[in-house]
Amino acid sequence: MRLSRYFLPILREAPRDAEIVSHRLMLRAGMIRQEAAGIYAFLPLGHRVLTKVCQIVREEQNRAGAIEMLMPTIQSADLWRESGRYDDYGKEMLRIEDRHEREMLFGPTNEEMITEIFRASVKSYKQLPLNLYHIQWKFRDEVRPRFGVYRSREFLMKDAYSFDLDAEGARHSYNKMFVAYLRTFARMGLKAIPMVADTGPIGGNLSHEFIILASTGESEVFCQNDFLEFDVPAEGVDFDEKTGLQKIVDRWTSLYAATSEKHDAAAFEKIPEPKRLSARGIEVGHIFYFGTKYSEPMKATVSGPNGNVSPVHMGSYGIGPSRLVAAIIEASHDDKGIVWPEAIAPFKVGLMNLKQGDAATDAACEQLYSALTGKGIDVLYDDTDERAGAKFATMDLIGLPWQVTVGPKALAEGKVEIKRRSGGERELVTPEEAINRLSG
Repeated sequence: MRLSRYFLPILREAPRDAEIVSHRLMLRAGMIRQEAAGIYAFLPLGHRVLTKVCQIVREEQNRAGAIEMLMPTIQSADLWRESGRYDDYGKEMLRIEDRHEREMLFGPTNEEMITEIFRASVKSYKQLPLNLYHIQWKFRDEVRPRFGVYRSREFLMKDAYSFDLDAEGARHSYNKMFVAYLRTFARMGLKAIPMVADTGPIGGNLSHEFIILASTGESEVFCQNDFLEFDVPAEGVDFDEKTGLQKIVDRWTSLYAATSEKHDAAAFEKIPEPKRLSARGIEVGHIFYFGTKYSEPMKATVSGPNGNVSPVHMGSYGIGPSRLVAAIIEASHDDKGIVWPEAIAPFKVGLMNLKQGDAATDAACEQLYSALTGKGIDVLYDDTDERAGAKFATMDLIGLPWQVTVGPKALAEGKVEIKRRSGGERELVTPEEAINRLSG
């Protein structure tokens, strides 16, 4: 993409109401724009990141056996009355009426709707297990939305819902999502620690939050620091092998790890002091097993092998991709701007022409741009006539993993400069070497 034809509204200074790093940097880098309190438009650069986050989430959900669908954002209040949550949910639910005075709501979550879809079509245990998910915008009318997309009212959510005949099967479905979440966050360059968590308004008696450690985290968390050395399950993990999957989950839940709501100070004190880790954390995923909380009142039943009819056991599993974008920035930035992990960076390479209009630098940049894009590499080519300092500042701000600088002095010696954003290392190489290096 040529910057001269791209929409990238960079701000040199962040608005005063941007309180945390991710909010400031997303505004300054032209990733988002606020349209109302807690409601943001994702601009082209931000949308590219959001799309890549969603793709990784989608790939790992599919790998674990979940099936994608899409449910509507507007739901009938009658469904929520069936489950008993309509009056209990609180003011966070945006309640509306259509022109026929039917009570509707802008969905904050989808347990009721997916249960209604399930009960209409699934009648036998032979159709189980089943895990359905979608990636959809949701709305929760937070009393005080703040921190940009980190805590907004409208947000993008991946929510999956599992259905099993009994508690044993439901636990295996829970384990599948547990392991899928570990892999999902690792692919984005994050070390996520699963912590025992409160179930809140979703309900149930088994729940884990996946927490990444960051000094700007919204809550205090407590765990053993051994988690930082744990290896994430490999791509070839067998999600259908119950014993092996349970061993992975057992290992990741064998040590102390809890959010502040579930913290047991006495148990934490028994851990050797060098092993204790008390830090700020950001929630990037939350999984729940809640048994028959929804299937029983909503009569989502199946016939078992013996012909008996019983409510299915359910779980739900959430990841907020829009919030995750902000969380990654909180965990990966420096004083110059964002430092994107390569897997979710909006572009892999930022190519800068330091003397736009010069025949030699123009030709070299065109050659590099054509060669890299021809190899399927996402390149943002700064072909504007901005001064060099402004170009460097923009590239550091938007945080692309690699920067390639083409200037008259180095080019006269047949060289261009490569810079790795994460460490700042610079190297002069030939254009051919740069192409080979960035294609690897």
